Order: sequence, then structure tokens, then C-alpha cells
Amino acid sequence: MNWDDLRLFLAVARGGSISGGARRLGMQHSTVSRRMRRLEAELGVRLFDKVPGGHELTGAGRGLMVSAENMERELLEADGLFGGAEARPSGLLRVTAVDNMACGILMPLFAAFSRAYPEITLQIMVSNEDVSLARREADVAIRLTNEPPETLVGKRVATVASAVYGGTDYLQAMRAQGRAPVWLGVDCCSFHRNWTREVSDGETAGFVVDDTLLTRAALREGLGIAILPCFMGDADAALERLGGFRPEWELGLWILFHPDLRRSARVLVFREYMGQAIAELEDVLAGHRPDEAGDGSPVRHRG
Repeated sequence: MNWDDLRLFLAVARGGSISGGARRLGMQHSTVSRRMRRLEAELGVRLFDKVPGGHELTGAGRGLMVSAENMERELLEADGLFGGAEARPSGLLRVTAVDNMACGILMPLFAAFSRAYPEITLQIMVSNEDVSLARREADVAIRLTNEPPETLVGKRVATVASAVYGGTDYLQAMRAQGRAPVWLGVDCCSFHRNWTREVSDGETAGFVVDDTLLTRAALREGLGIAILPCFMGDADAALERLGGFRPEWELGLWILFHPDLRRSARVLVFREYMGQAIAELEDVLAGHRPDEAGDGSPVRHRG
């Protein structure tokens, strides 16, 4: 039994299933399943019971998890002590970010960082769920929040604004017919869910999405109106912003990591590089756009 086997075991235990563990590690389901069977055969015990919807630890599995977590903690402490020793930043750097930013506005920045630091292997993990930095499921998290966890350290690098958007053709049709647009049901996160409930008085169309990329696609199809981050809505020529945005809809964009990595050269250089690059996108993220009155100066539209 080696640490790599235990790392897979912990991922499955925390993910609640073989597929959950495979997603956390970015591995094939079949590979993780085969490795877990091999580990059980080596130990001569069953570590998981199959239950509806996933896998549950057996008594032996719970005992192994205690030992594995102790080993993990010691390894993380050692990594924190010596993580800053490299003269030139190198090695694997795992970064988690929400999908609407990772596959859009952040990807050119990731690409530029990778070219600037070829010795660092940048692994981007798209997740709208909590990924544990304490357990080193990722090294760095780029997250939208106004209340980052106190257990993490980091830097607020930008403010991200949101506004109401609808498809241009859809809104023109509603105006021509003298009808009010309907609200999409949005369940992508607590922020958008609560904001939508407040402005729509709880009345939504019979169409619900759980991701902002799906929201944008639904708006393009004329299914209603919804709240979107301005960096998404303003960049889509098929969408129209309705009015301005509200200060209470602003979220901080944070680069976060575990305190044990505060001396890691690759983490620190990533934070500084991305912080500066994101700062150059301040107007786009904050919802600034050229004055429609014609003077071309950036203005901040508020409702």
C-alpha cells in the first residue's frame, strides 16, 4: 500500500462514490474502480459497501480513513515547509474556478501564464462546488464571494457585477406585443437564486436552469429574462441589458489558497500574475461599458 493508493481511497470516500472520486482526481472511472479493488484485495478487507446513489465506508474503511487523513496531514505540513524552496517555480499547480469564468474570460489569462511559466504544469479544474483546499484537492481557488472562508488566505482582485439580460429579438417582440417578459428559473447558486426570487416576486417561467452558461443559452433562445454576470451578458451580441445593475448584486473575485502554501513559489507567482492580469479587466468585470450617449467614456449604469 502506498500514498497514491490512499489518495485515491480518500477521494472516493469524500466523493461518496467511485465516479465522485474519479471526478475529483480527473481520472477515468474504470481506473479508480480497478485501483480500489486492488487495494481491498491487498488489505484483505472490504472498504466500501455499495448503497443507492454511491458507496459507503465499512468499519474497516472508516478506520483506514483516519490513518489516511493523518498521513495526508503530515504530507501537507511537509509540503508547506519546503514548498518555497524551488529557485524557479515548477511542478504541478491545480487551480479550481467556476465554469463560466474558466472557459471564458479567464482562459486567455491561464494560457498566457502557462506560456510565461512553462516549468509549471497548470491543471484547471472546473467546479461550481466546494473543492477542499485544506485537503489539497486543489492548490488555488478562484471564487466569487463576499465572504471567503477564514481558514484560507488570498486576495480580492476584482469586483464582478451582474444585471438583467434578455435576448434582443425576444425583448423586441415583447415590446411590440405590449407584454411583460417572463423570468427564467435560475438555480445555479444561492446568489442568483435569491436575487431572481427578489426581483421576480417568485414568479418564473416553466423553465429552470442550474448554470449560468445554460442561462445565457436559454436567453439566446428567447425563453425569458434572467440575471447574468455583466462580463457574460455584455459580451454576447444576441443579448440586451435591461437597465443597470445593483450594488447588492456585486461579488468579489478572490484568489484563495491554504496558509500552508503561503511560501510556495508557484502559488505566489500565480497569484501575482493572475491578480495583475485580472485587474486589467476591471471595467469588463465591473459592468463598465462605453457611454451610449456618444462620448465613448466608460460609465457605470445603475438601475
